[in-house]
Amino acid sequence: MAAVLAFIIWLVFSIGHALTMPGGGTFSERMAEWARDHYLGPVVTLGEWLTYSPPKTGGKPSFALTGPSAGPVRAAPHKAHGKATPSYPAPAPLKPFVAHPLPGEGHWRVLGTADGQPAIYGTYLRASSVYTSYVAGIVSMNQHLVRFQLHPGAEDPGPGPWKSQPYIVPGKRLGLLATFNGGFKIATSGGGFYLNGATSGTLTKGVASVVYYRDGRIAIGNWGGSVRMGPGVVGVRQNLHMIVAHGKIPATVDYNVEGAWGATLGGGYYVWRSGIGVTSDGRVIFAYGPALNVRELAELMKRAGAVTAMELDINPDWMSYMYYLPKHHPADPTPVNLLPTQIQPPDRYYAPASRDFTAVYAR
Repeated sequence: MAAVLAFIIWLVFSIGHALTMPGGGTFSERMAEWARDHYLGPVVTLGEWLTYSPPKTGGKPSFALTGPSAGPVRAAPHKAHGKATPSYPAPAPLKPFVAHPLPGEGHWRVLGTADGQPAIYGTYLRASSVYTSYVAGIVSMNQHLVRFQLHPGAEDPGPGPWKSQPYIVPGKRLGLLATFNGGFKIATSGGGFYLNGATSGTLTKGVASVVYYRDGRIAIGNWGGSVRMGPGVVGVRQNLHMIVAHGKIPATVDYNVEGAWGATLGGGYYVWRSGIGVTSDGRVIFAYGPALNVRELAELMKRAGAVTAMELDINPDWMSYMYYLPKHHPADPTPVNLLPTQIQPPDRYYAPASRDFTAVYAR
């Protein structure tokens, strides 16, 4: 009886801690994370399998693909000594995958500006001609005009000497243009997490990596290959393997989808997925959406111009891309979800987040 009582006390304390710790998340999300962390992954997978619904064929999206722009673009201001700010052309419209595209599909709209110029563009595409009611959001970010910051999660990697907060604190929101989710839990990512001299897990050779540099730029590649540690590196986020390399999609995206590309809901191929990539001219591409398999995510990245890309997190609870509108309060901009169908609220990163994420600021 003493052993049973001790177990019950520990169980109540452990679950209570999981449900009340900072970092946000729904009840089911927190319980699933607690169960996976306590060797109950098969139970969670069974529950997800019982509730998993495969995507439906045909149909139309539940929202229009002609979303609003972030606002009019001002003429670029002139710099000192009479030199004008360089002008950067908009990316070319994306060719839809479906035979009969909807209004606005594949056409870029401005989501954020910097220095008077469009810095972030967004659009919508349907990745499948079969599952035509599901829409993916795609973003193109100009590294000449924006800078990237990696943030730790309150739970993963958890407290540590990161010199960064697990949310966008008041006073650090001026110039904030966007935020988006990170990768898998570090213990299941196949690699590690590094920020400002501290490490969680192990930075592993050959693992796909987003590398954050002191000048605010990022690069993506295989660790130890095209990207590696150096004096300018301030952050590294590793996750699985490349889904686009040298402009091509490797055949490995079709192999062992359930095991090699994450614990999907009930082992389903078609779930929410997200990815990040870089184009040949250095633009950063982010894509996410429902009912995607790994190849379709890779095809979206490639269609947007990515020559190198990797998968980030999967499943609906973790997906998010928000852009921020300064409106009348530039120091406290209003967050807006790119995809209105994402579960996470737009102000997700205005409070402590359980997982790591990336913030995008105007230069």
